[in-house]
Amino acid sequence: METNTESSMIYTHPELLLVADTVAREKGIDREEVLEAMEQAIQKAGRSKYGHEHDIRAEIDRKSGEIRLARYVEVAEEIENEITQTTLNEARRRKEGAEIGEFLVDPLPPIDFGRIAAQTAKQVIVQKVREAERKRQFAEFKDRVSEVVNGMVKRVEFGNVIVDLGGRAEGIIRRDECIPREHFSNGDRVRSYIYDVQEEPRGPQIFLSRSHPQFMAKLFTQEVPEIYDGIIEIKSVARDPGSRAKIAVISSDSSIDPVGACVGMRGSRVQAVVAELQGEKIDIIQWSLDPATFIVNALAPAEVSKVVLDEEANRIEVVVPDDQLSLAIGRRGQNVRLASQLTGWDIDILTDAEESERRVEEFKVRSQLFIDSLDVDEVIAQLLVTEGFSTIEDVAFVPIEELSTIEGFDEDVAEELRERGRQYLEVREAEMEEARKASGVSDEVSDVEGLSAEMLVALGENDVKSLDDLADLASDELREIVGEGNLNEDNANEIIMAARAHWFEDEETEKEGEAGDDEKAADTEEKLENSAET
Repeated sequence: METNTESSMIYTHPELLLVADTVAREKGIDREEVLEAMEQAIQKAGRSKYGHEHDIRAEIDRKSGEIRLARYVEVAEEIENEITQTTLNEARRRKEGAEIGEFLVDPLPPIDFGRIAAQTAKQVIVQKVREAERKRQFAEFKDRVSEVVNGMVKRVEFGNVIVDLGGRAEGIIRRDECIPREHFSNGDRVRSYIYDVQEEPRGPQIFLSRSHPQFMAKLFTQEVPEIYDGIIEIKSVARDPGSRAKIAVISSDSSIDPVGACVGMRGSRVQAVVAELQGEKIDIIQWSLDPATFIVNALAPAEVSKVVLDEEANRIEVVVPDDQLSLAIGRRGQNVRLASQLTGWDIDILTDAEESERRVEEFKVRSQLFIDSLDVDEVIAQLLVTEGFSTIEDVAFVPIEELSTIEGFDEDVAEELRERGRQYLEVREAEMEEARKASGVSDEVSDVEGLSAEMLVALGENDVKSLDDLADLASDELREIVGEGNLNEDNANEIIMAARAHWFEDEETEKEGEAGDDEKAADTEEKLENSAET
């Protein structure tokens, strides 16, 4: 780029550098960005004077404050704009050795800034400085997500709290991120949690929260040195903001009680957090690797009699004494809901009486199943249920040694029971197969691994009859059709992917066919060329 050095075209404004330094310091932005904004302002004023169609550029010397204004003309091979471009021949008449892509620089005389030009320049500088300030704020706060910050309430608009975070940055606590029944006035000091920062045209939007579960976790980190040092770890948090919360902690040092450390001497540490959260009651719970133990701890203060886990469904049944039911559930289900959020398990609460009643009912149903299916009397059926057999499959395929160990059973009885079980299953399988064919479910679908005869019939009843019908289902739709208890999500996905396998095989076959056609075409072309040469 060619630079003009003629003194008549240069005018000095040393005060520009002082202004740039002052603005950069006050706004907390880079001095270079302020000077670039000034250059653009002078450039805009220059274009207003000499014509917007020209490529007018301004440059401020970073050491002396000198301002240079010039018109740039590009040397181009093809002219698209006659005002900002020129041909190589014309350029070489003006400057010896000019090349394509180079710029010819025509110095311009100083601009006498009138009122309008000065106002325009000021607007450009203000706008550019504001943009630079927004970029700085975004760069500063985007890395501070998940921090707790202190600020001052600037104003409250329709329940949303605008917080001054210092350095001309503002955050917003939306109404649903405030603690219920919490009231703020202008000038109040407030602590909050940064959960998101987004860059928007009007500037960076810093979203704050006082109801976020991690806000409470960060408060404990500030109040409990052992958490800050990493000796105690917060494993999970569940909150009903303004009402109640549960926090699960574990210690890596066996000599330190994590619950006691979080409570503090005479409750001083937890009370400091409670005061910040407007009196929110906090249950501090010992985390455990064993899900049953962890869930029992999470339901505190209720006492638990028994738990039954279903790991596949991520569900647990908790049995409590009759007088503990309301305590375990909590007001409006709050205790069990928070325990479920804390542990990540679905929790069903039963009383001892309900569990006993259900056990009796299940005992009757299973006994009747064996009476009807195996053609045995009530005594034998009840013996089987008592020993833990719950399905015909259990009886049909259990080792004889295991059946014959039941009191009153010998090997002959055990063999007979197994044989009756297998006969029943064969008859049922045949009936289901007939029902499957009658419903129109294709053999290809029945060949998919993981689908039982009952599932195939259920698919037919729901008009899922071909591989494409099955492949079009989502996993939750398939589970709903066959019964969620009969199929977990992973197995459902495997079945659907198996049904879709033929789609990919068809694509491969099509590609191979296209490749074969290309080869045939090439062979034909080669033969024609050889024939022409002959």
